[in-house]
Amino acid sequence: METISFTPLLNPKLTTSKSLSHLPKSISCNLNKRSPATLSKPNRSWITHLQHGLAAAAISLAVNFSPVVPILQSPALASEFDVLSEGPPESYVLDDAGVLSRVTKSDLKRLLSDLESRKNLHINFITVRKLTSKADAFEYADQVLEKWYPTIEEGNNKGIVVLVTSQKEGAITGGPAFIQAVGDSVLDATVSENLPVLATDEKYNEAVYSSAKRLAAAIDGLPDPGGPQFKDNKRESNFKTKEETDEKRGQFSLVVGGLLVIAFVVPMAQYYAYVSKK
Repeated sequence: METISFTPLLNPKLTTSKSLSHLPKSISCNLNKRSPATLSKPNRSWITHLQHGLAAAAISLAVNFSPVVPILQSPALASEFDVLSEGPPESYVLDDAGVLSRVTKSDLKRLLSDLESRKNLHINFITVRKLTSKADAFEYADQVLEKWYPTIEEGNNKGIVVLVTSQKEGAITGGPAFIQAVGDSVLDATVSENLPVLATDEKYNEAVYSSAKRLAAAIDGLPDPGGPQFKDNKRESNFKTKEETDEKRGQFSLVVGGLLVIAFVVPMAQYYAYVSKK
């Protein structure tokens, strides 16, 4: 009776070797040269995807919650040219600096409209934050007058009052009829008192309205109400004088010196007393 051998089936190493020997050489080399790094590639794949996902989530959160800072033209640089391009306001007030209240604008409109109806003189009040194109408020006021009223006939009875909030200064200009009606003394006093003194204390509403009342009183031939003085509005300084500084410094030196003496003398005295007892 013929015996059937099952040796190849019972010897897996022999079977594997035999099966690999029948494969093409290139395939057999590739199978034998697979490194552990290649075999672990699927494990690294999900870690890489997780890292990319976390990075994308972080970028999304940063974009959504970070403040957006638009690159715009400087408001101070834009405002002075906006005033020139907008032309004279119907309400007698162009508050480009945004420092005047509604009550002040309403009071100015009422006062100036009444003055124009009686005296045929039109006054415009302008506030700006900062000037960059002109050296001072007077040059800018003249520029506004020439831009808004290019002819002598148009600007003869017009007045321009400018308040620059950052520089705490103001200027008044106008046509010949306006200058003659107000007078040089009141014009100079208003520019040197009402506008800068009150603007220094950031009382812009009072600075503008008191200037308007002073100009209106001069045009109506009434007594000059006057204006505030710098000496009356002088702020107390927070800085110490040289004498106060020297006095405080001397007191501080005495205190420090006393503490140093105590720190050295007391331990030495205690040590001397301890040695004397022995």
